[in-house]
Amino acid sequence: MISAAAGTAAVLLAATTTGCGGESAAAAQEGSVSAAQLLAKTRSCDRISQGTYRTDEEKKPSVPVCGTRGAVYFTADMDVDCDGQRTSKCNEQTDPWYQPDTAYHDSADRPLRADRLPYVVIPGPSRIWDHRRAGVQGGDVVAVVHGGRVRYAVVGDLGPKEIIGEASHAAARALGVDPDPARGGTDGPVTYVVFPGSRVSPLESHAAAVRLGDRLARKFVGAD
Repeated sequence: MISAAAGTAAVLLAATTTGCGGESAAAAQEGSVSAAQLLAKTRSCDRISQGTYRTDEEKKPSVPVCGTRGAVYFTADMDVDCDGQRTSKCNEQTDPWYQPDTAYHDSADRPLRADRLPYVVIPGPSRIWDHRRAGVQGGDVVAVVHGGRVRYAVVGDLGPKEIIGEASHAAARALGVDPDPARGGTDGPVTYVVFPGSRVSPLESHAAAVRLGDRLARKFVGAD
């Protein structure tokens, strides 16, 4: 078991390193809970969705939403979302599907900034699953696992009602995934662990998401 002091040091190191946006951000570990620990806890599925989701329009539905005490999770791909504030990386020229708004806003009531804030897109409410019934809300912390890496994000946007597996430009980059909204992303597997009722304040603070996410992840895997 990692000591509380070591865990805190890891979180602070990650929060500092990931803000740089360079190659070191992809190499650093956010928090004290490993990818293996999170994947072990999400290996089985108590399905809470009424059906399954597609990962892309042309794919057959195959992804259930699973739930356990304190967490909602699913394993899918990762498409890149560049919606929100218009920047040099996220705009109509870089993203053919660009929208200048996000379902949830920052503390100044502005759309989120996809190239700076790691956030996850969840499906809009439907007959398959309504995130609100599971207590999931905008700003809730998400642990995202891919390629042996763990990164923390927030629920930042709503997507198509029958498709799952999407995250912001910044989230993709932090996981070592090509963040190009037109040609990037990955077929996965990417595991998303959402902690209902954990809304980060302010929503745009990635450092706050890392601190809270690490604490919740440690509880989830039984490290505390």
